[in-house]
Amino acid sequence: MPTYDYVCEANGRVVEVKHRMSETVSSWGELCRLAGIDAGTTPATSAVARLATGGNVVKSGGAGGDLPPCATGGCCGGGSCGIH
Repeated sequence: MPTYDYVCEANGRVVEVKHRMSETVSSWGELCRLAGIDAGTTPATSAVARLATGGNVVKSGGAGGDLPPCATGGCCGGGSCGIH
């Protein structure tokens, strides 16, 4: 599941969360629930914006050449990116 970095416009805090690519996060309250953190004094309705630095796929199993091939066999050259 990909990780994304979001910044809260009200408090400037950057938080990393995991969620499906099809999901969107638009408020501090939503972001805090996903991250499992306390919203503190920032209103839950405060806007958040996804940063361009997020969107990395987090996958257990190491980063070596031992990753399994893609289920589709065509997501990357050689089919060994480990995403399936």
